[in-house]
Amino acid sequence: MKSGFVKYIFSVLLVSLSLHAISQKTSLKTKKQPNIILLLVDDLGWIDIGSYGSSFYETPNIDKLTKEGIKFTNAYSACNVCSPSRASILTGKYPARLHLTDWIEGYQKPFAKLLPPAWTMYLPLEETTIAEVLKKKNYATASIGKWHLGDDVKYYPEHQGFDLNIAGNYAGSPPTYFSPYRIPRLKNGDKGEYLTDRLTDEAIKFMDEKKNNPFFLYLPYYAVHTPIQAKEEYVQTFKSKINPSSPQQNPVYAAMIKSLDESVGRLLQYVKEKGIEDNTIIIFTSDNGGLIRSKNPITSNLPLREGKGTAYEGGVRVPLIVKWKGTIKENTQSDVPVIGTDLFPTLAALTNSNISSIGNIDGVNIAPLLSGSQTLKRDALYWHYPHYHSEGATPHTSIRNGDYKLIWFYETGKKELYNLKKDVGEQDNLIEKEPKIAAMLMKKIIAWKHETGAQEPQLNPQYDIKRVNQTAPHQRVVKDPLASKED
Repeated sequence: MKSGFVKYIFSVLLVSLSLHAISQKTSLKTKKQPNIILLLVDDLGWIDIGSYGSSFYETPNIDKLTKEGIKFTNAYSACNVCSPSRASILTGKYPARLHLTDWIEGYQKPFAKLLPPAWTMYLPLEETTIAEVLKKKNYATASIGKWHLGDDVKYYPEHQGFDLNIAGNYAGSPPTYFSPYRIPRLKNGDKGEYLTDRLTDEAIKFMDEKKNNPFFLYLPYYAVHTPIQAKEEYVQTFKSKINPSSPQQNPVYAAMIKSLDESVGRLLQYVKEKGIEDNTIIIFTSDNGGLIRSKNPITSNLPLREGKGTAYEGGVRVPLIVKWKGTIKENTQSDVPVIGTDLFPTLAALTNSNISSIGNIDGVNIAPLLSGSQTLKRDALYWHYPHYHSEGATPHTSIRNGDYKLIWFYETGKKELYNLKKDVGEQDNLIEKEPKIAAMLMKKIIAWKHETGAQEPQLNPQYDIKRVNQTAPHQRVVKDPLASKED
């Protein structure tokens, strides 16, 4: 608790000094509490945006957002799958500490070598979310979109600090992107209405109602997660653009991204037209890396290795863009490693919210980076995934310390070490060449796992080498009184 308090005080001093430095160059045009729009895209890869390097997908509005704010090139999700990442963004804590380490409800591999621990399939109500922090500062709060942090209604957004919950959970079967949606907390629109457009409509409606008060809009889009569905006219456009030599060439996925980009453009235009642009922080990021799939490929994360569900950079490196007109210098870039847990303490600091009583915050306030600093006081970043995933992941823990990343696989005990500055594609395993660095990173992992109370996978008494690849998702049980009703 004491170390957490000292960290918080230090962070507040840093942000105060950094924002004071900014104000010497660009006067702060308002002393109001800033509005916050947090856009969380589902499964959007690091390279799936024009400003991050894609030449196939069209993202002019997201690219505009990049030019008007700061782009992070070494941003990470807190997990290689969605639910843990979302929990970390909202609480500032690592999934390992929360014991929420897989997507809800995860996959079963009943004959694999290891069994996952008895992990938590919801965001506990005892945890403090950023929405709850901001409500104490008189913010209006809304969660509009995919929640995925507990199927029982008692764990829904309205019980986690949000005044408004729209489209929070889906019932049993996956939702569709065209109305009727199969989302109990979202009334169906006209037949053919597109889900991404609809969520943006709801977001604008919320902001319009609250624009004269500080608001926190958490907008976790269902896009661009499967099922891969898009507007047919956009699909045809991208079919004509396909380049067989390009690693990215799925026209339906590209069309989904185009709709997403249009929604971002609508939101940017709204805050500008309403005169609240100077007093609105806009954050754009993804919950994990892009989904590849060997059969029927969806996207490519090259030059990163692999994708969603794996321990490699393609599974955890994500885009992160932050805009605050008049406060954050436009068209800037930070190469400092940051992670989803950092958003909680950063937003708390930027809104002068006191979080000193909340223990064990793993995130670091990155406001100094928003003001141009190229350093951040942090030891390392960690990932812990004691599970299997259909995309090929096996239980592992990994660490990034400086330019080095070490992955420890539990099935075999194998360790891989990479210098990401020289080898972002993780092709040259340095484990034999750099034994001292590997030993140092292993020591850090062990200490971190102990400090966070990370759960361990266990040996499986039903292990059957002939059937290890058999997988099945858990049976989804949704406890929502609206789940059986048709809107």
